[in-house]
Amino acid sequence: MPLTTGIGRDIRQGRAHDREILRLAVPAFGALVAEPLFLLTDSIIVGHLLDPALGALGVASTGLTALVGLCVFLAYATTAAVARQLGAGDLRQAMRQGVDGMWLAAAIGVVIAVVCWPLAPFIVHVFGATGELAAQAVTFLRVSLLGTPSMLVVLAGTGVLRGLQDTRTPLAVSVGSFVLNGLLNFWFVLGLRWGIAGSAWGTVIAQTLSAAIYLAFVIRSARRHGASLRPDPRGVRAAGAAGFALVIRTACLQIVLLVATSLATRMGEDQIEAHTIAARIWTFLAFSLDAIAIAGQAITGRALGAGDVAATRAATRRMVMWGVASGVVFGAIVLVARPLIPSLFDADALVGDHLMAVLWPVALFQPVAGVVFVLDGVLIGAGDQRYLAWAALASTIVYLPLAALAGGLVALWLALGAWMVARMVTLGARAYGTAWLVTGA
Repeated sequence: MPLTTGIGRDIRQGRAHDREILRLAVPAFGALVAEPLFLLTDSIIVGHLLDPALGALGVASTGLTALVGLCVFLAYATTAAVARQLGAGDLRQAMRQGVDGMWLAAAIGVVIAVVCWPLAPFIVHVFGATGELAAQAVTFLRVSLLGTPSMLVVLAGTGVLRGLQDTRTPLAVSVGSFVLNGLLNFWFVLGLRWGIAGSAWGTVIAQTLSAAIYLAFVIRSARRHGASLRPDPRGVRAAGAAGFALVIRTACLQIVLLVATSLATRMGEDQIEAHTIAARIWTFLAFSLDAIAIAGQAITGRALGAGDVAATRAATRRMVMWGVASGVVFGAIVLVARPLIPSLFDADALVGDHLMAVLWPVALFQPVAGVVFVLDGVLIGAGDQRYLAWAALASTIVYLPLAALAGGLVALWLALGAWMVARMVTLGARAYGTAWLVTGA
């Protein structure tokens, strides 16, 4: 075969992978950024309240994100499981697993709300919050807990649709929810003057309506493919067991973020407010990069379900390239926008000085984050949860002593950068091998 023919074939295959990645990743990007946009919008609106409202929002939302984040396996494991069954050609079983995931999500959401309501003061105290800061954080957290079942149902429902290679419907739901959240928060916080509680109520209402939409979609699709809507105890237990390693992996990620917030809180009110804003920006960019990872979950699960290892490898290489390029672009955007960011959040001079300093590491580690999120998504799609759990433990062990030695906010964010490098090394070593390329339904 002539060399030019082989090169031309590779170019065509690369373009085909690009089209598939973009078809899934672009709508997924819009859906994923809705959650950090919720937080950014809340921060901007709450930032117009008197201190320490913004700091209280940072503490409470970090605690809530940690609780809900542990359950992100409801989306990730469901995406991988449904995509594998789709690749194997069994849509009935795909929807059966999706329904079981929805039941599991609702049950976990109710348990979290019931257990954590009385523990709200303890949760915010873990972050070092006291006085009025703690009181406002407890208020926000308790109202937000009412929406926990809806949040988890949205996670599971999103996973079902992603597994079916549909990222457009989650985009539509997320855009509608974001608009409604912004309008309600503006009305409740600044119009009705409900304070920080108004911000929580606006988000709870928006998320509840989103959950209702996902339920309607899954019910209709399950009936179309002949899948039962009743919970299958074995299926629910299997969904929980499949996500256990992902819970460990996510718990390690949350420990890193919780430690960072706790240390920033102890540095002072100016530092925690700057850290809160920087964390919002980092989260927004992380969710943006995770759009490619979502494509990785769906593509990898479907390709391995169909037994196509070569396509899995090729798509992985292409997505890593997209991750690095996106990280470079996002980092450049942060550096260009850096002088404008403090005023956007109505930050005072001291908070602005701290924020300007930490935005440097936020920008510089974006290309590393691009590789990390892509490989994380690929291995989740492959069902390689056990390795992901061990890799998360290893990178957390690297981070904790560095964070403990951090003498200021910039050093704390450099420790977070070292954590991302450790994740890139462990995930890259796994992706280079073959142990994760397990085929079949």
